[in-house]
Amino acid sequence: MRSKRIFIRVSDEEKAEIAESADGCSISSGAYLRALGIGHQVKSTLDQQMILKILRINADQGRLGGLLKLWLSGAEKGTEGMSLDIRDLLRQIENTQKELKECVGSLK
Repeated sequence: MRSKRIFIRVSDEEKAEIAESADGCSISSGAYLRALGIGHQVKSTLDQQMILKILRINADQGRLGGLLKLWLSGAEKGTEGMSLDIRDLLRQIENTQKELKECVGSLK
């Protein structure tokens, strides 16, 4: 049972930095400091969230690539009359690539 308290003084900037780091790990400031104080490694959930975002973007890229492949292959069974704006599709692929690069670049 946790019944003892430890009081420390920090500056406004230090408090904000501790809170930001704790938020990045999805835990309270107290839990963050306790874990660090007893030598536990605190894992960031921000990287996990970014990885999930990258996976979603990659899936979008795959779908766009599938549409491009379908368009390049010509009239496949069941696609007669399907119109596809290839310039718009290429723009979407390019934008998705940029978003993917930004996400990967933001990982530290």
